Amino acid sequence: METALDLAITGISIAVVGFYAWSLRGHFSSASMPFTMRVVSAAVTLTTLLFLYLTWGRLQPAGAQLVGLGLEIAAALLFWWAISASRTARLRYAFDPDKPDSLVTVGPYRLVRHPFYTSYIIFWAGWAVATWTLWSILPVLAFVVIYVVAARGEEAKFAATPLAAEYAAYRRRTGFLVPKFAGA
Repeated sequence: METALDLAITGISIAVVGFYAWSLRGHFSSASMPFTMRVVSAAVTLTTLLFLYLTWGRLQPAGAQLVGLGLEIAAALLFWWAISASRTARLRYAFDPDKPDSLVTVGPYRLVRHPFYTSYIIFWAGWAVATWTLWSILPVLAFVVIYVVAARGEEAKFAATPLAAEYAAYRRRTGFLVPKFAGA
């Protein structure tokens, strides 16, 4: 069972990282990749290698592997839902200095303002759970910081666009990285 779960985690993890890599050319449309985004891409590659090592170099409880695998699959589903909802929008790379020229409020964007970042965080958290080691928490925390900084920067850019009022209203009714619940 251990080898089967290791293979499943490896396969799903590499597929999801591949989805994310594909989106850099196949979905997002920036004029060029900002340096900061190149650093994030390098961090993704290094973390992928670390997590593969942790997956195959240690024995993990089957329950942790199953929970981690479930989180990774949920992250992939959220990612593709966000791709589908934003297909016609001109979304840019994280840390792109250009101001946004469109606002997506359908699909997962009805629930959270940054479903891609939410997907990425769920994915890394899932793989960390699957590795079942404290060492995997450090890169996850680093990615959370990176994605929050990127999302905050994107939100600040909306204030300087004709979409500012519409975005402010959207922001009041929609969660940042997790859905808002009534009364919250």
